[in-house]
Amino acid sequence: MRSFTQLNGLVGPMARANVDTDMIIPKQFLKSIKRSGFGKNLFDGLRYLDEGLPDQSCVGRPANPDFVLNQSRYQGISVLLAKENFGCGSSREHAPWALEDYGIRCIIAPSYADIFYNNCFKNGILPIIADAKVVARLFEQTEQTQGYRLDVDLDAQTVTTPSGEVITFEIDEFRKHCLLNGLDDIELTLQDAADIRAFEDQAKVQSPWLFAALT
Repeated sequence: MRSFTQLNGLVGPMARANVDTDMIIPKQFLKSIKRSGFGKNLFDGLRYLDEGLPDQSCVGRPANPDFVLNQSRYQGISVLLAKENFGCGSSREHAPWALEDYGIRCIIAPSYADIFYNNCFKNGILPIIADAKVVARLFEQTEQTQGYRLDVDLDAQTVTTPSGEVITFEIDEFRKHCLLNGLDDIELTLQDAADIRAFEDQAKVQSPWLFAALT
């Protein structure tokens, strides 16, 4: 998993509440578990005027001119502004896969669905919970200023606006540690690989009959 330390990112606004995981990555694209290649279908039902199909190239598909992230000023965003209850619906981990593959490393919203929130940390995305009034102000500044960028510092737990305003946020210390060091569940376990091997070696000596079929 990619670590997250600091980010100076172009901001894109997603001004609707209760964006569910099927909206983030529609169900027809869930057949792969490779964690990559989902970015082209992020918000597929909103980005395009036709219905997307698995393994279909998106080159030449009719883009929806009314979808805000299709605007040229928001191409290349890495920070997504969102409304309440972002990531609700199913528990599909493909949702943060699609966001990360698209290039989004940080989301700022007043609230998230719990499972989606947890899945973001396991996939290198920082989901920041901010007061609704703060988020509304960021939406206003983003829409008024082309090329609006934010500086996000996970270690300091701050978001700094172009005007110099510093917004602080809270985060669980364990999640912070894992994200700063790029540790998902598997990588956390592998940190104890030497102890695991030592335990297995000792078990083979103490209870060799348990391992007879493996030798």
